[in-house]
Amino acid sequence: MKYFTIDELCRSTTAKSKGIDNTPTPEIRAKLQTLIEELLDPIRESWSQAITVNSGYRCPDLNAAVGGVATSQHQKGEAADLNAGDPTKNKMLFNKIADLQKAGMIQFDQLIDESHYKWVHISYRSGNNRNQVLHL
Repeated sequence: MKYFTIDELCRSTTAKSKGIDNTPTPEIRAKLQTLIEELLDPIRESWSQAITVNSGYRCPDLNAAVGGVATSQHQKGEAADLNAGDPTKNKMLFNKIADLQKAGMIQFDQLIDESHYKWVHISYRSGNNRNQVLHL
């Protein structure tokens, strides 16, 4: 893990302010490590600029507190919401990630432009990635 840490993916101001324990299980920690190794670090390496994780792992209580859907991959340690600084940079990051996938350098489950590039959602499932590109 070169650029991102599991602790960084579990950090949450909402969890802290609401007293929610967002500590992942060993199984979820393993999935977070895979997410970092298979997607986040390679994306950051190629991007060559800072990327902030807005939201990574969310335990069920935290997911509910932030209004996440019940099937959110964040709860499984399989997703992260990324921010490159502003919507223009987020669109560039989104396109870079799509290009990396097309070049066969990474595989993802979902790449989502959230709210006109307010942030970029990326997810990874071991062995069963759909490579979906969505705009929500």
